[in-house]
Amino acid sequence: MANQTLFKSLAGKLILKADAMNEESAPAYAFSPRHALAQYAATGCLNTTFYASAEEQLEKVLSLCKDVAPEFIAKTAVFCRERGFMKDMPALLCAVLSVKNGELLQRVFARVCDDGKMVRNFVQIVRSGVVGRKSLGSAPKRLVQRWMEARSDEALFRASVGQSPSMADLIKMVHPKPETATRQALYGYLVGSGHDATVLPEVVKQFEAFKADAQAVELPDVPFQMLTALNLGRKEWTAIAHRAPWQMTRMNLNTFARHGVFEEKGLAEVVADRLRNREAVKRARVFPHQLMAAFMSAGATVPAQVRDALQDAMEIAIENVPSVPGKVYVCPDVSGSMKAAATGFRKGATSTMRCVDVAALVAAALVRKNPKAEVLPFEQQVVNVRLNSRDSVMTNAAKLAAVGGGGTDCSAPLALLNKKGALGDLVVFISDNESWVDAKKGGRGTATMKEWERFKNRNPAARLVCIDIQPYATTQAVERQDILNVGGFSDQVFELIAAFAAGGLNAAHWVDVIEAVEL
Repeated sequence: MANQTLFKSLAGKLILKADAMNEESAPAYAFSPRHALAQYAATGCLNTTFYASAEEQLEKVLSLCKDVAPEFIAKTAVFCRERGFMKDMPALLCAVLSVKNGELLQRVFARVCDDGKMVRNFVQIVRSGVVGRKSLGSAPKRLVQRWMEARSDEALFRASVGQSPSMADLIKMVHPKPETATRQALYGYLVGSGHDATVLPEVVKQFEAFKADAQAVELPDVPFQMLTALNLGRKEWTAIAHRAPWQMTRMNLNTFARHGVFEEKGLAEVVADRLRNREAVKRARVFPHQLMAAFMSAGATVPAQVRDALQDAMEIAIENVPSVPGKVYVCPDVSGSMKAAATGFRKGATSTMRCVDVAALVAAALVRKNPKAEVLPFEQQVVNVRLNSRDSVMTNAAKLAAVGGGGTDCSAPLALLNKKGALGDLVVFISDNESWVDAKKGGRGTATMKEWERFKNRNPAARLVCIDIQPYATTQAVERQDILNVGGFSDQVFELIAAFAAGGLNAAHWVDVIEAVEL
């Protein structure tokens, strides 16, 4: 008889052996190249994070692009721009395509580079030389030319906000051919060369007249960035506030208050109605965390009804949060690494929103739609926080973001549930996945997988979702039929959770969703 001590049967499913080390040099599972590329594209802003510099992220993305098919790069760029609303990463992927597959670049360029900022990002990245070329070349030049030709004179002028490169630089690079006298004059005006001022687009004439005599001329309908460099008074700022687009309104509430615009009768109501306008919120493609940032930073001089409107806008922005049948557990990571800026550190432009704020917001949104959900915030252990599902998303998110700060043990919530013998249908983690406190508890796998198998033995139909909000290439829970790993901040994540909870995704989950993108 074989030695029963050596060859005793293992209880439960054999846990897959960990095949990688995370940023804390603890056991983890490596994503496939396609999944890792999608993860970086959906979460990376090419700024320094808690564990990785911007340069390291760039090097990793370029390396991953060598290991996946150009078609998947193109689909990832489209998915992360159209559904994830990312900026730098989709532009970088288009720049990679300019070297790897020009035909695919032509098919996706207009969908990814859909505004002036995205076009400038693409050109800047190509000219930097990081993708293997330093000049645009004929095909990318034609794409930028077509982008310009597809815009009206007024739209092109409004898109001229921004530098490095500026619109003037783009015109000098690609040499678009004007088809009308008005367009010829506009190109000359933008590059600072000779032009016939009498045939400039009307909006340019209005802007120049306003610059010459702001007191005598009505405020022109141009992007506010063109106006803020001018010496504007309360009258001009009030006019801006009256017709500002949605995103500009969200970003400048304190500026409006500082210039006294809310003192005008009825203007607070106008701004509040704009902020809570359902179609405007959807059209702005706003991240819920951007609304939270505006709410958190709004000063005491911003009227209460305007602050309340931000909360109303939040309810609209999280409409895609799924209501899941059965028992739900939500586990936001509140450890020390989560105190880092959500979009990374960039000198002079670091976001006030931290990873923990995003995690807390996602958790609060899930509780809002699933009132019976149980929240288990964790660091090196589960932190006791009581939430009221009837409180606003903003209030509950603030409660969660205020706790924690220790080491990271992603297995802690599951270990607690197992200790209690808890029953459940869906467990959702929101984390950077850099678990290390439990590094020696997992055996051949990770401690998270060990605890998940114990949970599954009691709850065979349960599913696990790991939302990663930072650009790293490993996870604590290996991708399989009952485990979804997804990255990003947009409400697309909520849509994937809903489909996954309902059994509507294939075994490869998120990668399959990207593969389904039509080019």
